[in-house]
Amino acid sequence: MLTRHRIRPAAALAATAAAALLLASCSGGASTTADASSEPVSGGELNIEFFPDNPAFSCVDPFQVYWIEHRQVIRNYADSLTDQDPETGEIVPWLATDWTISDDGLAYTFDLRDDVTFSDGTEFTADSVVLALDNAKKTAAEVPGAYGSVYILGYDHSAAVDDDTVEVHFSTPNAAFLQGTSTSNLAILAASSYSATPEERCLGTANVGSGPFVLDSYTPGEGIDLSKREGYAWASELNAHQGDAYLDAVHISYVAEDSVRVGDLTSGASDIDWPRNPLTPEQVAQVEAAGATVESRSLPGPAYNLYANTSDGRVLADEDVRKAVLVAIDRATYASTIYGADYPVVGGVFDETTPFFLDLSDQLAYDPDEAAALLDAAGWVLEDGATYRTKDGETLTIVQPITADNPGDALLQDQLKQVGIDLRLPVFQASERGALITGGDYDLLGSYLTRGDPSVLGSILDTNVATSTAFAQNAVPDDLRTAVESLFAAGLAATDSAEREEAYTEVQQLLVDSALVFPIFERVQLAAVAADVHGFRFTSEAFLSYYDIWKSGE
Repeated sequence: MLTRHRIRPAAALAATAAAALLLASCSGGASTTADASSEPVSGGELNIEFFPDNPAFSCVDPFQVYWIEHRQVIRNYADSLTDQDPETGEIVPWLATDWTISDDGLAYTFDLRDDVTFSDGTEFTADSVVLALDNAKKTAAEVPGAYGSVYILGYDHSAAVDDDTVEVHFSTPNAAFLQGTSTSNLAILAASSYSATPEERCLGTANVGSGPFVLDSYTPGEGIDLSKREGYAWASELNAHQGDAYLDAVHISYVAEDSVRVGDLTSGASDIDWPRNPLTPEQVAQVEAAGATVESRSLPGPAYNLYANTSDGRVLADEDVRKAVLVAIDRATYASTIYGADYPVVGGVFDETTPFFLDLSDQLAYDPDEAAALLDAAGWVLEDGATYRTKDGETLTIVQPITADNPGDALLQDQLKQVGIDLRLPVFQASERGALITGGDYDLLGSYLTRGDPSVLGSILDTNVATSTAFAQNAVPDDLRTAVESLFAAGLAATDSAEREEAYTEVQQLLVDSALVFPIFERVQLAAVAADVHGFRFTSEAFLSYYDIWKSGE
């Protein structure tokens, strides 16, 4: 028996609806700054201001890059085999018109469109897919840490059956691959692109896609320019129109200061402010006072979580202490204090837009009395008049290294202080993270990845696939490792949606039951959008699609 396309995660629709309610003050979905009666017009150029470029890894190559902003740019110049509905999590056709999956999950067969060309005029065929995936496998071996590697776990080879049919073979099951084919990381480039080195593709000089825009230039740290591609005619069904993009060009610049980006947007110097961190309530008010709007969508994948170091000898090796920390965090106060009254309160291990999201709000509810009881049972005593608990002459201290001081960490520090825990926040350089993890000199450490599939959490916690084996080893104690990793393996092996949901539901429950993961806040992508910008649409990964955007008053 073969599994047909259009897998629909059961939890995704309810999750998205919940997110929309919680973000009632912002616009959360596909779009609309335009009056419903307005007709799109062609022409004009869009100016977007991003959070700063990543100086350690400047890259706009689909397979290598993990930087969210650059994955957004890639989404607009390079198409993928499939697309993912942001409202339901459903995988829908794009460059592939249909597909089947073998019962053992080892073979995918894609039927392809026969009318697609790359911007250099060459045709998109089954050979294009073979070349892209085989090159991905090659790059994964040559470039340690290439982000796309997680999407092709177990990939063996591909074969063109004919010009419009391709078979993709795996040595081990990877049920998340289908969703992977909808991502920008597995976008397909023209053959000429793969004759360039990985370094050249990072700089964009050779990157030729089949998307509605052409990548004209990328200058690390300065900006990116794209122009409309004439003759585009194969957008996925999730877009509002077919044919060429409306905009003539898109210009992206990097601006570090949040206040400067907001000021540029409200003064008309830019059209969209795309921040890395959520806008503050004051910034939202400034944007709306200028007649602009704020669009929002939770980023799929893990919430902003802190992960425990459960290694022998560390204070969080004790499950009672972990459980105490879990309920000592007042997440509702955190969300409203740091991000505003309408900001959603994190409800689980994943953000709500992630397929198979499990709402664990009850177990994450603030309960300082329960925290105190758990710490008492663990032998950590709060003496009369003391601020912090002690045990055998030692203070109950938890170390959470951070890269910069911020109000959220300070608030968390104060919340744990209320139950007698001394949270230390030493500052370290991002370049030191690997050594810090390997040395295990921490108790809590944050991590997150963005992907519209729950398997992405395995890249943090499963030693078999984790981007940092040391981090995964520290985060999951030996007595729980088999259970946790077996569930991640089951999620990758199951081709049936219900079976995948069961595996990921169990792993979410286990992680919270054992207090291995400490959800802190929902990761929400906000964007401030000028009043004359219409057709704004978030993709499933909370990236911005430029394709349907048009400007009035040009």
